[in-house]
This record gives sequence, C-alpha cells and structure tokens, in this order.
Amino acid sequence: MTSDGEGGGASGGRPTMADVAARLGVSRQLVSLVLGDRPGPSAATRERVLRAAEELGYRADTAAQLLRRARSRQVGVLFTMEHPMDADLVEALYPAAARLGYGLALSAMLANRTERQAIDELVGLRCEALVLIGMSAQAPEDLAEVARRVPVVEIGQRTDSAGTDSVRTDAVSGVRLAVDHLVSLGHRSIAHVDGGGLPSAPERRAGYLKGMREHGLDAYVDLVPGAYTEEAGARAARVFLDRDVLPTAVVCCNDQSARGLLETLVRAGRSVPGEVSVVGYDDSRAARLSFLSLTSVRQDVERIAEATLEAVAERLERGRIESTHVLLPTTLTVRESTAPPRT
Repeated sequence: MTSDGEGGGASGGRPTMADVAARLGVSRQLVSLVLGDRPGPSAATRERVLRAAEELGYRADTAAQLLRRARSRQVGVLFTMEHPMDADLVEALYPAAARLGYGLALSAMLANRTERQAIDELVGLRCEALVLIGMSAQAPEDLAEVARRVPVVEIGQRTDSAGTDSVRTDAVSGVRLAVDHLVSLGHRSIAHVDGGGLPSAPERRAGYLKGMREHGLDAYVDLVPGAYTEEAGARAARVFLDRDVLPTAVVCCNDQSARGLLETLVRAGRSVPGEVSVVGYDDSRAARLSFLSLTSVRQDVERIAEATLEAVAERLERGRIESTHVLLPTTLTVRESTAPPRT
C-alpha cells in the first residue's frame, strides 16, 4: 500500500479521483469539479485539490497545468551580454516593472544557447510575457509562434511578427542629428561605420545616407563595414588609417564601435577630435567611461522601459489583442569627441 507521502493509488495502481478525494477527506464530486476546471469550488479548495492530485500523480500533466494558471506576474527578459546598452535597459526595466506590480526573470544569450532555448526556459519559469532586447532578427513566423503562447515585446527592432509588440527609438532621425551636428561644425568628409544586419543598424545607415543627401554631400558618402563591438570599430579605424586621407568625421553604429575606432586612431598618433571627430550611438555607459568622452545619439532607456512594460500591461491586464509599435524620439549628447575640422 502506498503511504501518504508517495504517489500511486490506494491499490498501487494508477491514482484515481477517489484517491485524491480520500487523501483530502472531500467528495469525489468536488475533486471532479476542480480537475474539470468547472465553477463552484473556492480558490483555496482548488489549490488543495490540484496540489494533492499532482503529488499523487493523478493526471499530473493536467493538474500541473491547471495549477500554473495562477498569476505569476513575472516578465521574462532575454538579453545579450555583449552591449552596455543592454545592461542599461535591464537596469531601467526593474523600476518600470515594479511600478506596475511585475517582477523580472532574466535570461542571458550565450554562445552555447539558442534564442529558442532561452525563450523556452523563461516560459517554463511561468513568465506571463517576454521582453527581447537586441535579439537577432528572427523569422517572423518563429516569433509569431512564441507570441501565441505569451505576449512578446521587442526592444530595438520591429520584425512585424504576428501578435508581437515593439518599442524602439527613431534611429533614422538620430543619425541625421549626428550628421547635422558635424555639418554645422564645418565637416563634409563624414564616414559611417555600419552595423550590417544587426538590430536597428539598417535604420542608422538610412539616417546617415539621408543626412548626407539632404546636405548635398552624396559625393562624400563613405560606408565602412562594421558591427556593434570595439573590435569592429578598431578594424574600421585601420581601414581609414590605410588610406592616404582620413575622413574628418566618423559616425559609428554604436558607442562600442566608436570607442574601438577612437582608441585605435589615438594609438596610431592621430588626434581626436583634432584630425577626426567621432560620434557614437546609444549614449550608453561606454560613451561616458572612455578617456575622451564621446558625443553620442541618446536613447532614453527610462522611456523605453516604461513603454515596454506598459505594452505588457495592456496585453495582460486590459486584454489588448492588436499589435502596437512605439517609436520614441532620440537626441544628441555633445561631448569632447567632436570639434570643427582643421583648416
């Protein structure tokens, strides 16, 4: 005979509703109502029955599923560990979530973990919604499948996957601000270290091209391949150093790229901003920690975090079904890395 602390029915076979009822000293009909998810029993009674059913192993998958229907109020956050901007966003998400009564569960993207594995882990932790920070552009149908399970908010990109929301900043206008600033200082030979296909990089490239065109500088357009890393910025700097003439200004795809470029130029004996002005994007901690503070396009992480959690709340608390896409403005923070070109 099975003891109270073990699974199995009274006769040692598969547990029955009668076993669950006997364990709790309640009627079989009451157990049937709870396991059938029908109205009548109180919340406390449902909790007791579901726990007993799961402990005994009675339809454990069904009982556990019903038990998990209680609200967790946890929001899963998937982020990379490569970019300072991601850490800034995670820090801003905590108070934004707390104000709306949510907790956060974090999952970092690593080289040996796929995005899908990390997402499944967060869903398994009973997260009611997912926030994806700076993820690679997944196929829309993949994100749509996830969004059928829990609400999904993308930060930094818009894939238009069915059922997903997005919060991002106006990268086109942001990089145009950088170009406008450099032109106002007298620069014409302005290059752009590109981010390729990374999230938001196409929009940043478009902003550069638009700014150059609007100022009549099409002949000076100079796109150099790069990425959101210091190593990519350093490689771009070496491309410029191999030329006979340096550009007088460079707009980088993000702050890390700008730091790598700036430090490589300085180590090569070039003056920043004397010979080359440098602009980053994000206005992350990296922009302020460099030995030469960096002029950078600012993304307001507090506003991004607030808009993200508001999108989550609209789905979970108010039942919004249609997708929403928030585009926030950017500004330019001017620091030491930009100056008029030498004449």
